[in-house]
Amino acid sequence: MPSHLLARPHLFDALDDRPLDAMLTLLHLLRNDPRANKIDLGIGVYGDDNGHTPVMQAVKMAERNLIETQSSKAYLAAEGDAHFIDLLTQRVLGTAEDSRYCGVQTPGGTGALRLAAELIHKANPEACVWLGTPTWINHHALIRSAGLHILEHPFFDQATQTVLFDEMMTALESARTGDVLLLHACCHNPTGADFTPAQWRTIGELVSRKGLIPLIDIAYQGLGQGMEADADAMRTLLDSVPEAIIAASCSKNFGLYRERIGALWVKADSATAALRARGNLILIARAMWSMPPDHGAAVVRTILNSTDLTQIWLTELEQMRTRLNTMRAELAKAVPQLASVAQQSGMFALLPLNREAVADLRVKHGIYMVENGRMNIAGLQAGNLPRFAAALKPYLQGAQHER
Repeated sequence: MPSHLLARPHLFDALDDRPLDAMLTLLHLLRNDPRANKIDLGIGVYGDDNGHTPVMQAVKMAERNLIETQSSKAYLAAEGDAHFIDLLTQRVLGTAEDSRYCGVQTPGGTGALRLAAELIHKANPEACVWLGTPTWINHHALIRSAGLHILEHPFFDQATQTVLFDEMMTALESARTGDVLLLHACCHNPTGADFTPAQWRTIGELVSRKGLIPLIDIAYQGLGQGMEADADAMRTLLDSVPEAIIAASCSKNFGLYRERIGALWVKADSATAALRARGNLILIARAMWSMPPDHGAAVVRTILNSTDLTQIWLTELEQMRTRLNTMRAELAKAVPQLASVAQQSGMFALLPLNREAVADLRVKHGIYMVENGRMNIAGLQAGNLPRFAAALKPYLQGAQHER
């Protein structure tokens, strides 16, 4: 090799060595565990009582329709499928048309959150984004990747399984006008603990008084109290504030995980401001992914555009929700120290376990969950719940859980 090339620095030598993402590491360990009775409570996808993540019947029917009728695979517009956005707006926001809102299609809820962060940074690079502790771990990476600063407020006490609402409100008194408050609309990830209606009203009063911008993440609508009930508190909050941002995912409630389908809406204080926000969203999206993927949006649009398919989908979604709630009730019954789990909602619970206990459960019993104690309720089945409860109890001795 010529000497001048030997002296040249290599591009990738300056990169830091990075460990694998914790979830990818967990998945690797799970797949390489030969035990037939291992229990997967880690990966955040819905599973039925056989441990299978099914394709919903409504989705299969919509896909057959698309095969027969879709006439082109040409690009969508940068803002995505407009009809999909219109139909999903009614399901998520409960409104047919409001000139103060604008919406665009995104690659999953993750894409929606990243697009939101970029828009916030462009509009106000000095804004701080307030996150509850704990929150979905990827919230931090998505927000920091846009160059925004994060501040944290208390949200949940893992030992007592309680929402730290008073502590949260006290911390948010130091938020500045223009700061952003990220809120989980329902089925909190990772805790499963949601605000009460009265607490949502208090949050709305604080947001309005201090001039904060709510950034609402609604990724599990329909898996908590039901499609409409899961959105009620969010809609009430939106009615009380002049500006807000809403990020939605269709991964869970349509079972379209790998299709990467979501949406982002902005509520502005006027129709003119909403148009301005929409133009900026489209330009940002054009630079990030150019055009969003079509298939998932086309499936959702086909379902929501058909009364029959919508009813089939809602019935399937209700069956999923009922199974999750049944597993919560059965776990609480089997492990009295976890009585609060039955009062929580959605796919996740954050158990009062330290990393050593989680590792011990994995090594000794083949029980896999995230190292911080987050478990996927959907990984429980009638056949494995007794064994999980028996393995778990010794690690919870002396634990006191009060709501």
